[in-house]
Amino acid sequence: MKFMEGEQVLLMVSPIKSVVRFGNRGKLRPMYIWPFKVLKCVGEVACELALSPGLSEVHTVFYVSMLKKYHGDRNYIIHWDSVLPDDNLSYHEEFVAIQDEEVRKVRSKEIASIKVKWKNRPVEESTWEIEDDMHIIYPHLFVDLGTPFLPSPSFDRSRTNDG
Repeated sequence: MKFMEGEQVLLMVSPIKSVVRFGNRGKLRPMYIWPFKVLKCVGEVACELALSPGLSEVHTVFYVSMLKKYHGDRNYIIHWDSVLPDDNLSYHEEFVAIQDEEVRKVRSKEIASIKVKWKNRPVEESTWEIEDDMHIIYPHLFVDLGTPFLPSPSFDRSRTNDG
């Protein structure tokens, strides 16, 4: 794909969601952040971008495979003010609200699941997560007066961020 000088492009970053789903498989999903202006093309495989102030420590030349032409659909764009990527161009998604809940039967076990709304994502991109895992990762959002939360015995605490 070729880009022209002055054209607006989106930059791909990989979110690290810190939510482990069904065992040890993590969830990585490419997302694009706010459009940047192409300053110049370096050969056919790379472009130099005019980055925002929050990305001043990041190198300004990117492979064209990390860029996407900007078409103006604002539902899938994260503005650079709302999230600042890490040095490796990843960011941590934040849990916002529970939209629905259900109990799923898997073989002989019943697993409580919740539908989660994520920050900087449209409602259509809400995901189903295991409720016990979300209680461990986000305990402050599951405050139940007088009833302490006890995780299921199958949950592995070593996979969470808090150690």
